[in-house]
Amino acid sequence: MNPPKKLLDQVRYNIRLKRYSRSTEKTYVHWIKRFILFHNKRHPLEMGECEIEAFLTDLAVHGKVAASTQNQAFHAILFLYRYVLNKELMQSIQAVRAKRSQRLPLVLSREEAHKIIDSMDGVGKLIIQILYGCGLRLGECLQLRVKDIDFALNQLIIHDGKGQKSRRTMLPESIQMALQTHLRRVQLLHQADRKSGYGKVALPGALARKYPQADIEWGWQYAFPAKTMHREADSGIMRRHHIHPSQIQRALKKAVATAGIAKPAHCHTFRHSFATHLLEAGYDIRTIQELLGHNDVSTTMIYTHVMNRGGLAVRSPLDT
Repeated sequence: MNPPKKLLDQVRYNIRLKRYSRSTEKTYVHWIKRFILFHNKRHPLEMGECEIEAFLTDLAVHGKVAASTQNQAFHAILFLYRYVLNKELMQSIQAVRAKRSQRLPLVLSREEAHKIIDSMDGVGKLIIQILYGCGLRLGECLQLRVKDIDFALNQLIIHDGKGQKSRRTMLPESIQMALQTHLRRVQLLHQADRKSGYGKVALPGALARKYPQADIEWGWQYAFPAKTMHREADSGIMRRHHIHPSQIQRALKKAVATAGIAKPAHCHTFRHSFATHLLEAGYDIRTIQELLGHNDVSTTMIYTHVMNRGGLAVRSPLDT
């Protein structure tokens, strides 16, 4: 396959070569497009450090974006120059930096988490239970394959999580029966797809070339498949992708309102709550770091500041 000629298609092509996630691809293309439009559609080869600094500064000063958002835009542009245009930036970027947020993550109490979950049903409920019970990100949960669920060892295996890392986490006993029932229904759906001449799933990286028949095998199917199939733009093949994140986000928003919870809880809130509640239960910070897949323990340490008694276990004088 020859590399595409259009710039943004080249970006997508190179991102897929490096096996970055589709969400990263979407984000990088968005920021590269914003960068080009900001400079009146000039080609990036005609621009350099000064134009990058101007764009990033505008995001911080006028766009008032968070530091993480500005950093995301910078990495997208850096990818464009380094891997698509094969041009190294010769000088450091001296843009005005966005202020780093000091806000603590939103955490639910155990009672609030269970009240929201009890307000849900079906696949949406099962997915939120996995986020809270296993500490997964929503994208990691939706990308689980059947083979990644190990009932014998009570564990989930997360492949190519954030930062291209893989890890293991626990599989709660309380959801195993519901998950097994769900997978039996998914298997029937897969069998029906195969009888209709379909049943192929997208495989990561070069696995499709290495194992030509793997895409129809049961173990490689998504654990949470979409209700409908779609035709891939690249190959023209009809495939069944995983559930779209927005479907779960909408179901959760409705459940939060039904449960009468005033906190603006979202899917990632359950991952925050997972970590905080494990800390409160006395589990070691390093163990929680591994379960969450954090590179640095300092990232995990933020949860010590949102525990019921704070990072130093200080009791209020009103309670003593």
